[in-house]
Amino acid sequence: MTDLVETLCWLVDIPSVTGDESRLRDAISKRLESMPSQAVGASLVVGEPREQAVLLVGHIDTVPLQGHVGATEEGDRVHGLGTTDMKSGLAVMIHLIESLGPGQIACVFYAGEEGPLSGNQLGMILDAAPWLRTASAAVVMEPTDRGLEAGCQGVVNAELTFDGEAAHSARPWLGDNAITKAGEFLTRMRSLDPDLHVVGGLEFKEVMSVTMANGGVAKNIIPAAFSLNVNYRFAPDRSMEEAVGHLQEVCSAGDRFTVTDSAPAGGVSIDHPLFRRLLEVSAAAVSGKQGWTDVAQLSVAGIPAVNFGPGEPALAHKPGESVRVQDLSWAYESLSAALR
Repeated sequence: MTDLVETLCWLVDIPSVTGDESRLRDAISKRLESMPSQAVGASLVVGEPREQAVLLVGHIDTVPLQGHVGATEEGDRVHGLGTTDMKSGLAVMIHLIESLGPGQIACVFYAGEEGPLSGNQLGMILDAAPWLRTASAAVVMEPTDRGLEAGCQGVVNAELTFDGEAAHSARPWLGDNAITKAGEFLTRMRSLDPDLHVVGGLEFKEVMSVTMANGGVAKNIIPAAFSLNVNYRFAPDRSMEEAVGHLQEVCSAGDRFTVTDSAPAGGVSIDHPLFRRLLEVSAAAVSGKQGWTDVAQLSVAGIPAVNFGPGEPALAHKPGESVRVQDLSWAYESLSAALR
């Protein structure tokens, strides 16, 4: 049987940047062609349709290329785009369904996770294959650095605009500089500390960050408008409505506030027998997920889910992305024991 490292290198060598995942979907489909499957958009479900299935869930897209092409194995690590986030998880999924069979688990290989929620195909898959919504539990194969991460943060992105009045830069008193008008707000944002929330006994750090800025039309014109993107990661104890309301309150110094995209938080659920067994066999520590994953969409669908997969989150989206070879074996053996 192909080993995990060989499978990972094969996956990494097939580019699948968000929006261009079909080639990888087709390759996985061909490898698992003897099993029941259903293509949905650029995504793929492999498994026998049935109620109360156990799902392994992994996104097949990656962020854009940042200088490294293809997979390379060096010492105890495999390097390449997607090795940590999350083609190592996909490799484990493929080997698990090949060893356990499509009657014991179902695998969801889905597109569009690295972009906005509107392009994420997991919801489309749950609608196209309704039997998935009856699943007893799901494991999202995000990198967890040999831990188990419960729940996930929600996210809101909002455009905050400060309005001024244009003027010649030689006579700034005839206008109102929208950029400097935002100064007090930016100073406040720089001094914000993480806001600790404890949910289900696990810690989640709420954070707000200014991630983009846009203003000015020429070097000799006082800017009439200055827009910021404010990114808010909120804890699972807030509803979407509460999160938007809180962010809008923090951004009250601006003149215009518009939510541009958002995604709900994921519920904290570690009491399912599968998750307890997984903790037992893996010796993994439990923590709250500092970030957003599709545990959120699965929670909304009523499916208990956790994050558990090979790789280090701190290396995700970095040019030097890599994964420890031992992490692949750890994840595979832990899930295999728990699922059996």
